[in-house]
Amino acid sequence: MMSLATPSAEDQHSGKDPVPPRADCVAESAGGLTFDVTGITETDEAHLVLRARDEETEVRLPLTPVDGGRLRAALPNGVHLPEGRWDVYAQVADGEPRRLVPGLNDLRALVDRSADGERTAVRIPYVTKHGNLSLRSWLRAPHAEAGELRVGERELVVRGRVHGTTLTEQAHAELRGRSESAPVMRAEVSGRDTEFAVTVPYGTLTPDVWDLWLCPTGGSGPAVRVARLLDDIVDKKPIFTYPQVSAETPRGAMAVQASYTADNDLSVTVTAA
Repeated sequence: MMSLATPSAEDQHSGKDPVPPRADCVAESAGGLTFDVTGITETDEAHLVLRARDEETEVRLPLTPVDGGRLRAALPNGVHLPEGRWDVYAQVADGEPRRLVPGLNDLRALVDRSADGERTAVRIPYVTKHGNLSLRSWLRAPHAEAGELRVGERELVVRGRVHGTTLTEQAHAELRGRSESAPVMRAEVSGRDTEFAVTVPYGTLTPDVWDLWLCPTGGSGPAVRVARLLDDIVDKKPIFTYPQVSAETPRGAMAVQASYTADNDLSVTVTAA
């Protein structure tokens, strides 16, 4: 996906930095990112600074000159970047870091990408509501990628692929309610190797928000949150929408709807109809 973002009026008329530096981002299929920064005229040593939001954590990447008066920084897949939202700055020498605004984002390599190895690293640049450049990072090991969802009258079937491990005969799924009194509900898993299908019967659920987890090697192994991460869409919730189903259960009529959270994890919301 190619996108061109312009700074908001709030950014353009800021007294501190009326012409903030701009960064073009190019994504790699392996999970790395390249930042090409323009608007910095100083010739001193410069860095791209990633600051974790609400935490005192930052990652510094050297900015080196390239053609066209640009400065380039690379964020390889191997650089550890914990999950969360990261604000992007440029800093020259010991000067005050300046917030970057987005230029062109070339995210085509993220569409239908596959994850290799034991760890899945996803980094998607995006525009904040104030027109600034930020980065959303996920780091999962292993990872259960949600694919097709089939919304039936009596059950929900979630198909996907697990990365970083394989399914065993003991594989199962868990639905964990968010209320304190909610039990952990098991769901059937079919498939082989890395392909899985989870069947969620509506009749077993009570009113609550249920988060879907995959246990690919059974109870003795890791529990993996089922999520949709391997594409170029930073916020899945408003994009992937699913119909609400009215289901008759032993506890009466229920309204059931699958959706993605703000972190792109898959959940099922059940309410009394």
